[in-house]
Amino acid sequence: MSTPSEAAAPHRLSGGLGAGAIVFMVVAAAAPLTVIAGTVPLGISAGNGAAYPASYLVCTVILLFFAVGFTAMSRRVPGAGAFYTYITHGLGRHVGLGAAFLALLTYTAVQGAVYGYIGAAIDVFVAGHGGPSVPWYLWSLAMMAVVGLLGYRHIDLSGKVLGVLLVCEVGIVLAIDAAVLVSGGESGPSTAALHPAAFLAGAPGVALIFAVAGYIGFEATAVFRDEARDPARTIPRATYLALLVIGGFYALSSWSVVTAWGDDGAVALAGANPEGMVVETAVRYLGSAAGDLVEILLITSLFAALLSFHNVLARYIFSLGNSAALPSGCGRSHVRHSSPHVASVVQTVSALVLVVVSAAVGLDPVTEVFAWFAGIASVGVVALMTLTSIAVLVYFRRNAVDDRRWNTLIAPALGFAGLAVLLAMTVANMPLLVGGSRPLAAVVGTLLVGVFLGGVAMALLRPAAARPRTSPPSGGTAITPEEPEKEIAR
Repeated sequence: MSTPSEAAAPHRLSGGLGAGAIVFMVVAAAAPLTVIAGTVPLGISAGNGAAYPASYLVCTVILLFFAVGFTAMSRRVPGAGAFYTYITHGLGRHVGLGAAFLALLTYTAVQGAVYGYIGAAIDVFVAGHGGPSVPWYLWSLAMMAVVGLLGYRHIDLSGKVLGVLLVCEVGIVLAIDAAVLVSGGESGPSTAALHPAAFLAGAPGVALIFAVAGYIGFEATAVFRDEARDPARTIPRATYLALLVIGGFYALSSWSVVTAWGDDGAVALAGANPEGMVVETAVRYLGSAAGDLVEILLITSLFAALLSFHNVLARYIFSLGNSAALPSGCGRSHVRHSSPHVASVVQTVSALVLVVVSAAVGLDPVTEVFAWFAGIASVGVVALMTLTSIAVLVYFRRNAVDDRRWNTLIAPALGFAGLAVLLAMTVANMPLLVGGSRPLAAVVGTLLVGVFLGGVAMALLRPAAARPRTSPPSGGTAITPEEPEKEIAR
């Protein structure tokens, strides 16, 4: 038991995460197997067909341009708030707090979506193998308890768990890819993704929306700044490595799925059985045991995403607690684990409310909970990245701290242009993201804008909120502009 003096002593989040461990966090949040099994068939059937794999290459290029300015600014901006911290430094406190509240909604929504999906996936797997069929939300609550426990502990524990799960899910997908490549697929390697006419056929805008959704959690590289080993080097390396790994993996694996069935066959199967397309591919090329393994690893993939999103959300809440935007208790870190334990509990409670309310009103865990909440998250994350790209440009124009034009102007401008187009496409296709309902899309749009404006209102009502701290909490150490990495989080 800690002594009173220990409890009062200020301390910060800590850890020895290297670039590899942070990449694990980001890629785990992207849930690669979930994307290949769930999003890819939808992108093929509702997007641009056999040319869909090229969508990941386009998104990767856009985000690499974005990452140039993002990482350049990460060297100048302290703290673990990531997008909202950057937006605050570039566009001011009011827009920054609006972005912070939008980020909370975005990541809470995506976590709610995954809790719905994992509850349904576990129930289907257990019932399909002779076990009892129970309500989906019971499985979701069980997973929530495990995620909450891991999130309460030191970040290194979560990193190890995510690393093991990620290796397993990536391994089975790469095994499928290799089997398809060795066999030659249905009729030889697909070349549809190489032809601009094929990419622009169908609904390329919808394809890009599905593709960019696979990068949700991308900002986690900067969220873990305080727990990174040598952040000035680790964060940029982790950011570029994560983008290249995610984009390359998605492009290769989605292309192998198309090759496995042929261009026309892949489109037909994606339309007829999107949820079982990857399982059927595994069975066809690796045998029935591989199909069962894919089902198991899909569940672990979802769990890994939950744990990673939980950690990101907890650090957002922690950062806001330290900036007076949320109660100060949210900004406390655990004496022994150096984890944002209060923020972790708050985040668990918010997820609990979402699951309980969804179950109480009888929402379907996949077609409604997963689809609707993921739709909210898709719009929110693209909006946040677009705002961040603007903030990077404004920040470097106002602060002559870096004279590299490529890093501070050209690449960020190209990234902004690409993200602005993606945001316009996402907003235009919002009804598709929430089950085709225009009224529901209007409600979602109003909610997103309303939450953003709520953050702006918070900045107006609480002048101290989200201002750079010039003096530490009682008993702390002064925070100087020259040493932002020593920021104390009580």
